Amino acid sequence: MSMGQPTHRTVAVNGIDLHFAEQGEGEPVVLCHGFPGLWFSWRHQLEALSAAGYRVIAPDMRGYGRTSAPAQVSDYDRPHTVGDMVGLLDALGIERAVFAGHDFGAHLTWDLPAWAPDRVSALMQLSVPRAPRLPVQPSVGFKYLASKHFAHVHYFQEPGVADRELGDNTRAFLAKIFHALSGANRYLDCWEFPSEGNGYLDVLPEPPALPWSWLDEDEFDYYVTEFERTGFTGGLNWYRAEDAVWSQNESLHERPVEVPVAFIAGAKDPVLEMMGSDPFATMGRLVPGLVSTRIIPDAGHFVQMEKPAEVNAAMLEFLGGLSS
Repeated sequence: MSMGQPTHRTVAVNGIDLHFAEQGEGEPVVLCHGFPGLWFSWRHQLEALSAAGYRVIAPDMRGYGRTSAPAQVSDYDRPHTVGDMVGLLDALGIERAVFAGHDFGAHLTWDLPAWAPDRVSALMQLSVPRAPRLPVQPSVGFKYLASKHFAHVHYFQEPGVADRELGDNTRAFLAKIFHALSGANRYLDCWEFPSEGNGYLDVLPEPPALPWSWLDEDEFDYYVTEFERTGFTGGLNWYRAEDAVWSQNESLHERPVEVPVAFIAGAKDPVLEMMGSDPFATMGRLVPGLVSTRIIPDAGHFVQMEKPAEVNAAMLEFLGGLSS
């Protein structure tokens, strides 16, 4: 039984310093956060999965927290982001691991079976279903969306713009984005605004005062402190690298994901709304390894923080099934 706090380490891998939290012993599970996340986004899973007998590893992804944040957008493409995860396993002497991904972390981990097939034993994917390859470069699609309404993916493309706005208003931005994307389900309010003349803070609804049911002041302050120190450019560069990732995946993207997969999402996650009528039918075709889909009521995008007991139970059920 592993009790107590995670330990923190930084290892030099793949040309960067990669910081991670680690807790427990046993089969390794690597948890990959998205935007705007940190290792800390998995605090509830580190505790529960380690207590159940797993070695849980939660990195600050490239560009975030106490991990290096290279300035070049090209340093956030697939060879780099896959190389970080392979390098992490190498540094820890781990042959293969179960990978979990959320948001941009899920974009990366969906690609891992094609890019590093001998290192991935299974996937636990949160919020972002596997989707077919876009017929056009992502930036072209983003620009089209922005012609209809404010689209963060387009706003994030121009280096320096979002970096300044979010960096100058870190506390306000984080409160707004965490609230809007949560089960409060206000994110699509953004679509009522035009792109022209608006920044992200202009279009996100005002959040209620903390504490919330799923986030207290101390937890929120941890995010604020880290992002005030690092800024947002590293996280934004994942979006700016989307065209490169799209090109690099050309021959791999439609390759079926055959390792066992659990999919978990909040019923009120705006990502599911944005993905059209039935993202699950499409995912079934692309992911023959799909073992379970768990949609959690009254939860939004940050499902692992909003409903940790339910997410932990779904993960442990899936992990238990792998070993039997």
